[in-house]
Amino acid sequence: MFVTDIRKEFYDVVANQRVALLVSSDIDALCACKILQALFHCDQIQYTLVPVTGWQDLGTAFLEHKEQFRFFVLINCGANVDLLETLLPDEDSIFFICDTHRPVDVVNVYNDNQIKLLIKQDDDLGVPSYDDIFRDEDEEGDDSGHESDESTEPSGKRRRFEDGAVERRIERQRAKREWEARRREILFDYEQYEYHGTSAAMVIFELAWVLTKDTKDMLWWAIIGLADQWVHDKITNMKYVTDIATLQRHVSRHNHRNEDEENSLSIDCMRISFEYDLRLTLYQHWSLYESIYNSSYTSCNFKLWSLTGQKKLQEFLADMGLPLKQVRQKFNSMDMSIKENLRDVIEESSNKFGMKDIRIQTFGVHFGFKNRFLASDVVHAATALLENTEKDEGAGDNFIKALDCLSRSNLERLHLGINMAKKKLMAIQQTLASCICTNLIVSQGPFLYCYLMEGTPDVKLFSKPMALTLLSKYLLTAFVRSTRNKRCRLLPLIMAAPLDVEKGTVIILGIPPESETSDKKNFFGRAFEKAAESTSSRTLHDHFDTSVIELKMEDRTKFLDALITLLS
Repeated sequence: MFVTDIRKEFYDVVANQRVALLVSSDIDALCACKILQALFHCDQIQYTLVPVTGWQDLGTAFLEHKEQFRFFVLINCGANVDLLETLLPDEDSIFFICDTHRPVDVVNVYNDNQIKLLIKQDDDLGVPSYDDIFRDEDEEGDDSGHESDESTEPSGKRRRFEDGAVERRIERQRAKREWEARRREILFDYEQYEYHGTSAAMVIFELAWVLTKDTKDMLWWAIIGLADQWVHDKITNMKYVTDIATLQRHVSRHNHRNEDEENSLSIDCMRISFEYDLRLTLYQHWSLYESIYNSSYTSCNFKLWSLTGQKKLQEFLADMGLPLKQVRQKFNSMDMSIKENLRDVIEESSNKFGMKDIRIQTFGVHFGFKNRFLASDVVHAATALLENTEKDEGAGDNFIKALDCLSRSNLERLHLGINMAKKKLMAIQQTLASCICTNLIVSQGPFLYCYLMEGTPDVKLFSKPMALTLLSKYLLTAFVRSTRNKRCRLLPLIMAAPLDVEKGTVIILGIPPESETSDKKNFFGRAFEKAAESTSSRTLHDHFDTSVIELKMEDRTKFLDALITLLS
């Protein structure tokens, strides 16, 4: 059921209990977790933190902790399946679910005892009504009762009842079949598309605000949670702008409240500011040239994988009138006179080159005098640490490192994450260029398909879902810009990359078509399930996003053939 009063129905309930925190491996979940940890520390609530990467992990974590804990808080996992059927818990276990995955499973919505959903009801959820989905089975019970009674009565008496009873039964069965057909239709419409709702970090921050325990750090984590949804293209532009406005009000409130303190600027102070900043990834921690080269927005607009694109970039730099020496050195080392009005200069030239949206509403933070970060910088850094493939460390270690880099006391780790994010963005850019130049993206009819071969540089990096998602989004945008086939511009993309060579598995994900007005709804989750079912392909649907699956290498061809048939 939906929790209407988050303070009374959630926080006060767990206030004197031990809580198990099961947190999904994405940046929004990490931020929600940080806010909740800070609140729990405030009120000395005991908790155990368990990172979970998929459904199997979640099942294992629950089995390990169900004896010691009665209350479980699930962050960014658990809402989009029937949780009680998945975990089979005891009747006294209670689950509080704060999850952005939509649609929410109807059984979770209508279970009043064990499932409590910490989900904003402002989101357009469109949950079917109870009577359309659930139906009392008493009527059928009555029928079978009549039959057994009738069989004991004399045959003459029975005949008199038979005509009326048979008709009534046929009528009831017909009504039941109609109801079931309508139910299937309603559920199909409701569950057909996967999409994302309000950031979990924002929901938990609102709890902190209601409790009047919100701090600047918590507000910054909520901002990063929203930035994560924007960077990984999970929400519409409209939703992003609306949520930015909500957070902006909180930022103004905090800045107003702390004005007196801020007059005496201390070395460890923290200032959050609303920015109308450039869509150039990590540009304040890189050289301007490399940032323009490796940002999806500028790279796709200039078509930097081609010689024409390279020339266009040189023209763009010349139009800005910035010396190449300045553009190619680290942003921090650029002349102050150039940095002062750099944003306006870039915006002016971008407009001439058809890039009207070079600036985006976001937030920046100052830690002391020296360190300045944009919300998206932190998202890229934390994602790089979370999906680190350079060292053979476990997912748990990476989770803790990514969680640590969100604290302002751990700026060294954040800078390390930023350096790893630069390498990742360069790898994405190189892979994108080679895919476009060697025509690796092929049209399969109802969708585009691209497979990264074993042996491709940095292919190990793309065995991780968030890295592969980012590459897919960039690649689809680039393909739409470069193709002359108008029909192909409207198609979704399925991307596959080697996952485990020894086991012979690949990771496959699907993303919706590229368009400015896209509602970001993804139909591949359902399609993957159906295709795997009809071909008996050996798949593993373990990821919390249903549009990401694992597949045996040998089954790839028949699985794709089934998808083509299904979606044609």
